[in-house]
Amino acid sequence: MHSDAGKCNRIIEWISVLNRGIYSCQTKINNIMARQKGLIKLDGTIGGITFYKSKDGYLAREKGGVSSDRIANDPNFQRTRENGEEFGRAGKAGRLLRTALHNVLKSSADGRMVGRLTAEMVKVIQADETNPRGLRNVIDGEAELLIGFDFNIKGKLRNTLYAPYTQNLSRTTGVLEVTIPAFVPANMIAAPYGATHFKIESAGAEVDFENEVFVTETRETSIIALDGTATAPITLSNAVTPNSVHPLFLVLGIEFFQEVNGEMYSLKNGLFNALTLIGVNGSQVVLSGG
Repeated sequence: MHSDAGKCNRIIEWISVLNRGIYSCQTKINNIMARQKGLIKLDGTIGGITFYKSKDGYLAREKGGVSSDRIANDPNFQRTRENGEEFGRAGKAGRLLRTALHNVLKSSADGRMVGRLTAEMVKVIQADETNPRGLRNVIDGEAELLIGFDFNIKGKLRNTLYAPYTQNLSRTTGVLEVTIPAFVPANMIAAPYGATHFKIESAGAEVDFENEVFVTETRETSIIALDGTATAPITLSNAVTPNSVHPLFLVLGIEFFQEVNGEMYSLKNGLFNALTLIGVNGSQVVLSGG
């Protein structure tokens, strides 16, 4: 009988230890992984756990991985270093292009645009067939791969503006131009709910990625009613440096407004505004001296 009682006590002890272990593991999992759910949100590193805020909320992750010194010097991480160099170059190029287009981007970009543009810039760099891995760059890459990039994934131009348009990027004159024949807005624009008016805008940019400078000009129409009245033909001409040897970029966008008591308000803070890279000329023309 005493033997049975002893076995029962040992079983109870094992269960208690097991429960404490499960609780401890669960506590670590809750603190290290996924979302922070407490009332107090942490930001920083405590005991090897990094707490941070992302677009998906407050998260936490466990610190770990290969040391930076090993990545910088170990021959086994040569490819990692090369990829890191090119990724950094892509991020830098994307930032410069965004800065050049700031005037039109500020009302027509989604929250993940920076990451999406960097990913596309990586593709541009990887298309460089002149330089070895790790030294490839935007200038020797294929900047034309950026044509069709939507700066606002929630407001794509091809799903918004159905009026035909043509674009022309002239290195000789430095004029980056888009032309839209007359059209009826009610028939050719898929406007979001609540919009009463719109305007068409464009920007032309000449970007020197090597020296990190640019020349930009923007043009826009007046605010136009979203009704059955045909617009006048639209031509938006943006002037940059004539005979430039740097990549040229042309964007076209549409911005929506709501009229309230005679005042125009940006519709939902630009949530559905569209802006797209419709033309890119990345070829560097070497001018002969004279």
